[in-house]
Amino acid sequence: MAGGWRLLAADFAMSFMWVWSSVLNKILVHRILGYGAHDLDGQIVSYSLAILNMFFFALMAKATKGGAYNPLSLLSAAFTGDFSNFLFTLGARVPAQVVGAIYGVRLILSTFHGIGRGPVLNVDVAKGALTEGLLTFCIVFISLGLARKAKDSFFMKTWISSLSKLSLHTLGADLTGGCMNPASVMGWAFANGEHITKEHLVVYWLAPVQATCAAVWIFSILAGVKTTRRYQ
Repeated sequence: MAGGWRLLAADFAMSFMWVWSSVLNKILVHRILGYGAHDLDGQIVSYSLAILNMFFFALMAKATKGGAYNPLSLLSAAFTGDFSNFLFTLGARVPAQVVGAIYGVRLILSTFHGIGRGPVLNVDVAKGALTEGLLTFCIVFISLGLARKAKDSFFMKTWISSLSKLSLHTLGADLTGGCMNPASVMGWAFANGEHITKEHLVVYWLAPVQATCAAVWIFSILAGVKTTRRYQ
């Protein structure tokens, strides 16, 4: 039980910190360093900080022995685990991440006015769901492969995973925000009163969860083994 509470606390804290990390990145690059939204130097600095940030969270996951900030990373393991683990993930760990993101965004909005409103859907629901689904499928599939092939190399696994996430995020940024993280999106949607809309539920929850399930299933078939590792 103590281990369960420890994981819940880690999930809450990491999800809280994750929504803050992206905001602090923008503040440093655009407000403090003064780069414009389309400056090449600013984009290089922003991407470099994003990769360092993902290394930091990977170290946190390792230090907390399983803490996570993304529900999809938990679900990819829960889909193939035992039923009790699935219930604990779905009923406790995912809500802890969502609550952490909500409180993180609330503190952001009360601290920095006009900082933004989170990811914006710039296409229709069908295209948005397809985009988030494909992006999620790719990152889950890549991460499952890394968990099997590069499980003993923390640096290489985190480096490839970080570059993959950053590339996929960039591809989907202008369409859906390229989030691939339902908890983080929920934090912003809740703050804007958009958390129960069809667009939010279908694009940022249903599509990524289905894509995660499909990626785990297809990977287990191609790899010829039962996949139980999760990605960070």
